[in-house]
Amino acid sequence: MPPHCDAMDGPVVKAATRALEAENVDLVLPFVKADGEEEVRKAFEKAIRARKISEAREVADLYFLDTVVRVHRAGEGAPYTGLRPAGLDVGPVIPAAEEAIEIGSADELTRTLSDFLADEVKHRFDEVMALQKHAEGPVPEARRYVEAMLGLQVWSHRIYLALKAEPHEGPAAHHEG
Repeated sequence: MPPHCDAMDGPVVKAATRALEAENVDLVLPFVKADGEEEVRKAFEKAIRARKISEAREVADLYFLDTVVRVHRAGEGAPYTGLRPAGLDVGPVIPAAEEAIEIGSADELTRTLSDFLADEVKHRFDEVMALQKHAEGPVPEARRYVEAMLGLQVWSHRIYLALKAEPHEGPAAHHEG
């Protein structure tokens, strides 16, 4: 799950805000599973009615945003702990993915991911190579080598599984055949 679906500047809140402004619930429904649609529609109708009372507009908007994000997260099987503030650090990949979609080119996203992967592989591999001289002992140092060596292999396998996973599916959820 992208780490910002529950943030005030995330894609779900942006779509919900557009829906409120346009008074068109269909603008946010793609972000919720079909079994959550009725709850979102009901919350939308309540929010639209409450927005007409100027003092209630902010409360109505927050009620609707909260409902949409909660239903969205439930559809992903993810926990919901409330709306998070805008401007959270989500790392380099989410902004690169958003920009790729916006400009219609995956080049920078591919470069960002490739550079990060190359740096991580090199760092982990170099650690294994530095410890390899202790592979035969003494035992405490050999254990550090084995931990690093197996760690590189397991980490690499998890990266592979993550690359093969369906959207919103973590590497742990990917079953080997």
